[in-house]
Amino acid sequence: MKRIMRALRRCLAVTAVLAAAFSLPATDAFASPTAPASPTPVVGGKRAAQGEFPFMVRLSMGCGGALYTQQIVLTAAHCVDGSGANTSITATGGVVDLQSSSAIKVKSTKVLQAPGYNGKGKDWALIKLAKPINQPTLKIATTTAYNSGTFTIAGWGATREGGGQQRYLNKATVPFVNDADCKKAYGDDLVPGDEICAGYLDQGGVDTCQGDSGGPMFRMDDAGAWIQVGIVSWGNGCAEPGYPGVYSEVSTFAAAIAQAASNL
Repeated sequence: MKRIMRALRRCLAVTAVLAAAFSLPATDAFASPTAPASPTPVVGGKRAAQGEFPFMVRLSMGCGGALYTQQIVLTAAHCVDGSGANTSITATGGVVDLQSSSAIKVKSTKVLQAPGYNGKGKDWALIKLAKPINQPTLKIATTTAYNSGTFTIAGWGATREGGGQQRYLNKATVPFVNDADCKKAYGDDLVPGDEICAGYLDQGGVDTCQGDSGGPMFRMDDAGAWIQVGIVSWGNGCAEPGYPGVYSEVSTFAAAIAQAASNL
């Protein structure tokens, strides 16, 4: 149970929180554009520019995602409830501002949760959309070659643990944390090989938080293009010293994701 709660803290899994974020009027459900800028969500980040990360998608259950294809969103397994036909999810893309009149909103048709997912590892899922979102996609890492260095994280999640969701997409950068150091923080809860860690171990202060689950952790590849290395999964609190963020390691599941997408 401890592990499940850690995983869910990156999404709006608690019904009351989800209802509060999406049933309020637009002016209340998201932070005002004139609200204090510090801290910003992603925790310790700053607002992204329109078009900077066009592959980013906001999902109506309170998670993030990235366009794997223009009609398939890659997100976290803990954001969805099993596999099969599903028309209840709305994906919003093409904008930084969720209230923009230019926002592209598309309903889901099917969901595929990672086979064998049980709350520990294998934290990936695919959502097929009713029609394409005409935006650039984000390629995924197929080897561990990019599992190092500094990564970019982005999302519409909370400014702090337990905080409200945000109107504008925000971004931050976090450094790679090796398995040995991450395991010191999380012990046997960590699944090396399935998961990759990133964050500022000593000082904390920069991290994903509630509402960022399922969003991508990405970096530049050797050709200067964005490549997805991780999927926002879980962690202890938000941006706490000694506890890096834990992300599903995309390269581990790249072949399974590709196969699943081809059959979705």
